[in-house]
Amino acid sequence: MDNDIEIVGGRQGDTLIYDREVPTAGLRWRDLHSWWQAPRKFSSENDARTDLYQRLLKSLPTSSPGQINLFKAYHTALALSAGHPALLPEVWLHWDPKTVKERGPEALLRSRMDFLLLLPHGQRVVLEVDGSQHYTRDRGQIPDTAKYAEMVAADRDLKLRGYEVFRFGHDELKCPDGAQALLRQFLPDMFRRFRVSR
Repeated sequence: MDNDIEIVGGRQGDTLIYDREVPTAGLRWRDLHSWWQAPRKFSSENDARTDLYQRLLKSLPTSSPGQINLFKAYHTALALSAGHPALLPEVWLHWDPKTVKERGPEALLRSRMDFLLLLPHGQRVVLEVDGSQHYTRDRGQIPDTAKYAEMVAADRDLKLRGYEVFRFGHDELKCPDGAQALLRQFLPDMFRRFRVSR
């Protein structure tokens, strides 16, 4: 996001890096389709669109149905229009697999965004899906104020870096129909707020 990219490990193809300039109008699906289609030589834009959608969907954690439902509902609510802002899943500000090996899988969670939208004029919006693991321990049995404090500290850090953060409770998104209804209400309001034209 800040033009400072370094890949320190992982398998080929695990990490997607959009290596083009983000337009003033923000990053739209059509920009991602073009970027995905060119080097892969798809015969049609529709094939490229479908393949990219599946690749992005595959990047979501299977342990979070709410994230999966949000991603699918975003596309359904907008009818996969190429002119709408791209919803980027699992965006990392910092990722170091060695640190994860040494400190455990939750070591860098404050450096990961569930979803990112790059909107007109450099506006950056983060969508987060919060399950009980964000504010409890012992598998959701005991409230954990320290975890909650870490979460709000991460929000402050993101806001100071120029990101707007919107949080959804996992229960709001646990059923696909509910996720679609929620996004059909939320997205037009958010687009108006950030002056996103379609």
